[in-house]
Amino acid sequence: MEKELTKRGPVLDKRGRPIPGFSRRSTLVYDRRAVKAPPWRIKEWDFYQISNDHLCLQFTIGHASYAGQVSLMLFDFVKGQKLLDLNEILPLPFGSLRMPRDAERDSLLSYHKNGVHMSFETLEDVRTLRCAWGGVETAVRLRRHNPDSLVINLPFDEYAHAFYYNHKINCMSAEGAVRAGDKEWRFDKKDSFGILDWGRGVWPFHNEWYWSNGSGWLEGEMFGFNLGCGFGNTDTASENMLFYGGKSHKLGKVDFTLGADYKDPWHLTDREGRLDLTLTPVYDRTTRTKLLWVDNCCHQMFGTFTGHAVLDDGTRLQVRDVVSFAEHAVNNW
Repeated sequence: MEKELTKRGPVLDKRGRPIPGFSRRSTLVYDRRAVKAPPWRIKEWDFYQISNDHLCLQFTIGHASYAGQVSLMLFDFVKGQKLLDLNEILPLPFGSLRMPRDAERDSLLSYHKNGVHMSFETLEDVRTLRCAWGGVETAVRLRRHNPDSLVINLPFDEYAHAFYYNHKINCMSAEGAVRAGDKEWRFDKKDSFGILDWGRGVWPFHNEWYWSNGSGWLEGEMFGFNLGCGFGNTDTASENMLFYGGKSHKLGKVDFTLGADYKDPWHLTDREGRLDLTLTPVYDRTTRTKLLWVDNCCHQMFGTFTGHAVLDDGTRLQVRDVVSFAEHAVNNW
């Protein structure tokens, strides 16, 4: 029942309703002016994550219109140690951040205020992330190794004009450094990977999701996956895809099975017998936000994935100790 969108077209139709489906490129065109919702309900963000076998660096520029955020976080998930946590809350931005309309086209997203300087520059297959904030300086370069990505445009059963247009790009090698005073943390392209989570949409006040994304090397080829469930109507477009050897391999719906505690092993399986992964967590990066009517909580579990995945042609890949994450979020915003 999933629908692949292969022709260029708008995210929203003339009535402001989403055109549901998935694609492997930026096929749809996002136009904020076509959204049929009050400006304070529109959410837009660019989130980058860079990680290796023990460090994770996260950049965010985004907003829920009534509140925006610019942030940088660095932590060691093996030691369970937070190294840097910089966060700037922006009251009532209402689109002033001028977020890009396309996740793949060349663009420059930047924020320069109150001593905070952060920018995301995209030039073809290379993305450069920079930040200067107090005594912290960061420069990271990401390079894509797979032309395919995962793009979904989801409706919601609750509201006709609600939608979630999301683009996730992984299989990017990463290199760069973070410096703070006399300390330095480096990422090497041989074992460091980057993820882009690019989202635009309007959705119900209460929502919940499960998400997992990872990249690594399998038998000399870059392997990646994006898996998720629970958010929006996924009958026409689930967000489940494998990446291997420069190609994408679409999966159907995937289930996340958790134990009694978040630190128990997670079991991720699809409904067609093509995916069976177990995450063994080592670190719980829990984020909570309670401000006025906003009440959000997310458990992002880092650890190793082991199991198997089957490509479109029937090739069975043995996944061994790929370091990445899976998360469970419950939000009211």
